[in-house]
Amino acid sequence: MEIKNGKLHEWAYVAAINSSNDYSHCVIEFSDAWASEMEKHLADGFSIDQCADITMHEVDGRPGFGITGFMYGCAVGILAEVWVHGEDLRRWHNLKTQLGNEGERANERGTVLNPAILCIGGE
Repeated sequence: MEIKNGKLHEWAYVAAINSSNDYSHCVIEFSDAWASEMEKHLADGFSIDQCADITMHEVDGRPGFGITGFMYGCAVGILAEVWVHGEDLRRWHNLKTQLGNEGERANERGTVLNPAILCIGGE
């Protein structure tokens, strides 16, 4: 995974502090594997829009993963911070995840929507 200039220390720190339990470690391992898989497609001329979803499912299907919605959101959040293509991923994720226009607002603010949404009741 290609890290943004000046963010290698941050990535190393996040990886180190999240290595003590399986859940957090899985997020770090998934983030790295997912970004690396997307980079292969990006090198072939695809965009984040064209490869993020399919590669996410490919990587998640590998032994040792099986991530939750919350884990996926954490992966997007850390990749948005440290990966060279993280901003494009964050923007794609927010628009894909939005139910109304909250993804557009998150993109304006520079934040990441939480994809682990639970709806109770409704019409």
